[in-house]
Amino acid sequence: MNYTFYELAMLFFTYSFFAWLAETAVATVKVRNFRNRGFASGPFCFLYGFTGVILTIFLQELKGDVLFLFLGSMAVATAVEWFAGKILERMKQKKWWDYSDKRWNFDGYICLQYSALWGLLGFLAVRYGNGIILGVYHSLPDIVGKAVIWGLTAVGVADFMGSLLFICHMEEKLPRLLGWNHKLQRWTFRFATKVSGHIEKRIGRSYPAVLWEKEETVKDQERCGFAQVFWLFLIGALAGDIVETIFCRVTSGIWMSRSSLVWGPFSVVWGLAIALVTVLLYKDRDKQEHHIFWVGAFLGGAYEYICSVFTEILFGKVFWDYSAMPFNLGGRINLLYCFFWGIAAVVWIKGIYPKAERLIDIILKKTGWVLTGILLVFMAFNIFVSVLALVRYDTRADGKAAVYRWEQAMDEHFDDVKMERIYPNAIRQ
Repeated sequence: MNYTFYELAMLFFTYSFFAWLAETAVATVKVRNFRNRGFASGPFCFLYGFTGVILTIFLQELKGDVLFLFLGSMAVATAVEWFAGKILERMKQKKWWDYSDKRWNFDGYICLQYSALWGLLGFLAVRYGNGIILGVYHSLPDIVGKAVIWGLTAVGVADFMGSLLFICHMEEKLPRLLGWNHKLQRWTFRFATKVSGHIEKRIGRSYPAVLWEKEETVKDQERCGFAQVFWLFLIGALAGDIVETIFCRVTSGIWMSRSSLVWGPFSVVWGLAIALVTVLLYKDRDKQEHHIFWVGAFLGGAYEYICSVFTEILFGKVFWDYSAMPFNLGGRINLLYCFFWGIAAVVWIKGIYPKAERLIDIILKKTGWVLTGILLVFMAFNIFVSVLALVRYDTRADGKAAVYRWEQAMDEHFDDVKMERIYPNAIRQ
């Protein structure tokens, strides 16, 4: 099922609001009064809304399989929670939540109990919740429904930007936006106070012996700059393409292009993976190998699954298929390659990254932003042209003639023979 922008937006704001209500209730139980647990100032927990949309898009094909839908929701939601926790910690230099006091936790950001809860909630959302929410939305007059969505979008964007400026200590950039953001925060607090008061009264009558807990923060952590992250992406994209090419040669006996781009041996999937794993696991580089292995295996599997669905939706083609391998999930990931992701994370963080870090520092000191800027422009243009070539490759397979200048240029420079050579595994769906 293909969802429209308005449908996805409705799901996003609905799940964000109801998650905020749930967080308000939990906070009331723990600390007696309201504490805004979300990133936003308004009555939204955007992370939940984002996760709901991600699950809706990427796990729709598992809707009929109860077990895999639960496990898929559990894995994706847990990965999102961990990524979000790491990113927010880098921005604010503290943990926004901490499960260190819970059994079977990992890094304080995720734990088995909540992962199972996310799996259940994701299952209920994809299987039943989406239908109920969209049913209510479609019952509204079209103009009313769209007006509601655009109104919520305007409030949500302003809220997010204002909160982001505050988090990044850039209040002076847009003072009016921050002023509006503070007004929304005060309104939200008044609303939440009423909700919390009602909940507290109910709990006080039913459970007078409720224990109240406090939250903790952690010390400052390091962060990576943009230039360093870009070079990590570049190195990862190049190394990933080389590794996959050699792997295909060893396992299949043939030399096969594994590049994601039309120019050069670059694998975007590997590049993004290396950049992300470095940013997120940089502070964990001194931890034991098994810690990094399991993080890499779990997050690598979730990342590969999302990339598979995303590229299929965007380009209409499947770039890899593990259906013939045991312990696979929809042909998109399999257990063996998840272990490979774990091994790659250990090898990179423990062995290669320290050397790559020193090399990047030397490059930046010698060339400044000159070489980085040139390569950045080249990669951006390379990705842009590759997307156009793949889109035209797909429309050309449907028998659609070239109408626009860019379509004619793609036909001239990237015909089917060349595209099949660059993307030999691209299977049309």
